[in-house]
Amino acid sequence: MTDVREILLTELRGQRRRVIATLSGLPDETLVRSRLPSGWSPLGMVRHLTYDVEHFWFQCVVADVAIDLPTDDEVWHPDVWPDARAVVEAYEAAGARSDAVIESTPLDALPSDQARATYPGAPNRNLMATMVHVITETATHAGHLDIDRELIDGHQHLVLTEFTTQSARRTQRRPGNVTRD
Repeated sequence: MTDVREILLTELRGQRRRVIATLSGLPDETLVRSRLPSGWSPLGMVRHLTYDVEHFWFQCVVADVAIDLPTDDEVWHPDVWPDARAVVEAYEAAGARSDAVIESTPLDALPSDQARATYPGAPNRNLMATMVHVITETATHAGHLDIDRELIDGHQHLVLTEFTTQSARRTQRRPGNVTRD
């Protein structure tokens, strides 16, 4: 029988590793600068994943642990940025704490009445649905970071070798494709 919890944990851990790998090798000053009109930076994104995703969903909502979470502005635009290694270590530690909650909580467990009262805007969904939500959000933000990294130095997580130029796209043949020459 397939262990759903292990499948979900494996996917979540893989997305977390992708987030961290995308930042690898970049200097701190690059990681705190935004290249996008929305104003987020790579380290701001990792802090968002740490506090607003890992801490909030698994510690606060699922485990009903009272945590004094930073404001959105403190997460995305702190007065003084911590060094990148500290941000990554905080994300890794949050992931480890989340994993412990996930491993010790039934997949069908709903948030406690206290957690629902403390976080009235959080949906009343079970752990499995929360895990799917967090995997989706983490994967989405990993994709955002992939794009930002490509803008920074051209590094690509997903390398499209034969399909990146317009002429290659016109001549690319795939099984089942109809050629319109």
